Amino acid sequence: MHGDNKTFSSDFTLTGLFTNNKASGFLFSVICAIFFMAMIANGVMIFLIHIDPHLHTPMYFLLSHLSFIDMMFISTIVPKMLVDYLVGKGTISFFACTAQYFLYLGFVGAEFFLLGLMAYDRYVAICTPLRYPVVMSHRVCWVILTTSWFGGALDSFLLTPITMSLPFCASHKINHFFCEAPTMLRLACGDKAVYETVMYICCVMMLLIPFSVVIASYARLLIIVHQMKSAEGKKKAFATCSSHMMVVMLFYGAALYTYMLPQSYHTPVKDKVFSAFYTILTPLLNPLIYSLRNRDVSGALKRALARCQ
Repeated sequence: MHGDNKTFSSDFTLTGLFTNNKASGFLFSVICAIFFMAMIANGVMIFLIHIDPHLHTPMYFLLSHLSFIDMMFISTIVPKMLVDYLVGKGTISFFACTAQYFLYLGFVGAEFFLLGLMAYDRYVAICTPLRYPVVMSHRVCWVILTTSWFGGALDSFLLTPITMSLPFCASHKINHFFCEAPTMLRLACGDKAVYETVMYICCVMMLLIPFSVVIASYARLLIIVHQMKSAEGKKKAFATCSSHMMVVMLFYGAALYTYMLPQSYHTPVKDKVFSAFYTILTPLLNPLIYSLRNRDVSGALKRALARCQ
């Protein structure tokens, strides 16, 4: 019994994203800059949407919560990784790994659902603009938000107990920069059938269903836009949708590789690169893409700066 208990309570070792070469210092500086820029950019987005009446619309209401999720999401992973590099030690306790695993699944699950449901918002805005205020009412926005958080929480509460109750008897060295689900599964021994079944169901719910909503919404949008006679109308519609599609393709694409492809296609290096895309880069790109390509946000920032002068 004593030996068995040890497999559940021993510390893990994270190999990290940084390798012991000359480029590791540069990579550390880049990721450190990305982290602080992501926190500032998302914080500014939330602030502008909160104070500017012009941004009190359903789209920006959802976008402000997307920014909040991104801030929490990146804070769950990156600070630990940066500290590990500075101290030269990648140890993480079983309980800290469990907490990181739980929070990461919750935030990433919520973002999967929210991005998918935001495609519906864009569909209504372009296809039925006159009915947009009625269809995307305040109540509907809260339903979308509640559904997203519930989906993320359900994923965490389902997968975390199953994963972390498996015996990690083969190795406690995690060849990754955080406690990610597929990597933790590879370390575990014993019967993994229940976990793999639940993981498959969760992946279908978290990835395929929201991604299907996105594809269906934008397929319909492309048909509507193609039928528009006004060149200016087409341009505006594409500008409205392109920002969201850029974020969605990056986020879902990396996640689909991580969770849906068979393990034979995976290598530690590929896993780290693809995970970095949706855990580190996406939280930075979300506010930048939406703000740099959006006149409403740019105008709100100018008005906020003018009031400060």
